[in-house]
Amino acid sequence: MFIGYNMIELNNVSVDFPLYHIEPRSIKYKLISGLVGGSFSHENKLSTIKALKNINLKINQGDRLAIIGHNGSGKTTLLRTLSGVYEPTSGNIKIKGEVHSLTDINLGINDDFTGRENIKIRALIMGINPEIYEKFEEDVIKFSEIGDFVDLPLRTYSSGMKVRLAFSIATMITPNILIMDEWLSTGDSLFQKKANLKLKETIKNSKIFILASHSKELILSNCNKAILMSKGEIIGIDDPEKLFRFVG
Repeated sequence: MFIGYNMIELNNVSVDFPLYHIEPRSIKYKLISGLVGGSFSHENKLSTIKALKNINLKINQGDRLAIIGHNGSGKTTLLRTLSGVYEPTSGNIKIKGEVHSLTDINLGINDDFTGRENIKIRALIMGINPEIYEKFEEDVIKFSEIGDFVDLPLRTYSSGMKVRLAFSIATMITPNILIMDEWLSTGDSLFQKKANLKLKETIKNSKIFILASHSKELILSNCNKAILMSKGEIIGIDDPEKLFRFVG
């Protein structure tokens, strides 16, 4: 666990995705250009989608930041860049604190392995301290309610059991910096209430919380500031309710 002041700072961060074998006069070029507008360019025989453009943002400890905007505005790309999935093409990111992303709770989950083996693999990915692993495993098994199935391959689980296990692993630690892409759903109505309480507790105890969502209700109940994105750029930073006026 990081001890100290948690913060994230982005300075002129851009992320470009090169697209090969697309001619500027082709139908494919015109289609992509129409979808992403000025975020698409063709220079030096290479077509490029500018997914993020010169992002400047500082997120301080205590911030509950919402990222809002239409589909294709750059929300997911920004989340993945903050999570370390994408490297900036230019600019730099400074992060103080441990980042934990809940954008894909199935990361590291394998149907051919037992529940216990999956817990261990995911714990390694998450960087769980070996000294606390035994309790971590015990807590995951108890919370997920999978019982003796923990020693059977995941392919023998129902879909609900798989989701409960993945959710329990992903939320069993409280990170310094928590990143989410929409609210996590377990797909199991009996388990969902318990899962929601767990998720809210995790959010409350994190130092920084970042959420990308289309849900106004979800954002207003969990976030104290927001950024509005369009075509890979931040076009507004304000109170979430004020920014939602610009999202039709």
